[in-house]
Amino acid sequence: MNACNYEPVDNRKGERKVSRRRFLQFTLGFSFLATLAGVLTPIIGYLWPPSRGAGATGGRALVGNTKDIPPGEAKVVSVAGVPVLLLNHGGDIKAFDGICTHFSCVVEWDAEGQYILCPCHDARFNAVTGAVISGPAPAPLPSFAISLEGEDIYVEV
Repeated sequence: MNACNYEPVDNRKGERKVSRRRFLQFTLGFSFLATLAGVLTPIIGYLWPPSRGAGATGGRALVGNTKDIPPGEAKVVSVAGVPVLLLNHGGDIKAFDGICTHFSCVVEWDAEGQYILCPCHDARFNAVTGAVISGPAPAPLPSFAISLEGEDIYVEV
C-alpha cells in the first residue's frame, strides 16, 4: 500500500472523515471571504451613501424668532422630524436642510470660517447658496423657503 494514497475511513459505513488539510482550506477560505466583506462594506457605503426617503412636505412651521439667531450665527431646529439649519447671514435669514448630502450627518455652522460644515467627513457648504465648497458631498444642501412675520420665522417644508 502506498502511503500517499491513504485516505482514512471511519468505521461507520463508508463515511469519510474530514482531513485536516480540507478543514484548514475551508477555514482559511471562509476567513478570507469574511475579511474581504468587512473591508468592502464600508468602502461601498462611502461610495454610495444611503438615500433619504421623502419627508413630510407641504407644511409651514414656526421655527424660532429673529432674536434667537443673531447675525453671523445659526442653529439647528427640527421641523417635522427633519433637521433644518437656520442661518442669519448678515441679517438675511436662510434655511437649509440640516442633513449632509454625502452621508446623512447633521451639519453645523462654523462661525469662524463662515460656512456650513459636515463634521463627519469635512464637507463644507456655502452659507448663502448651500453649494458645495469642498469635501466629498455630491450635491448642495437643499434650501427651504422661509417667511418672516414680525420677528417670528416660519419654514415651508
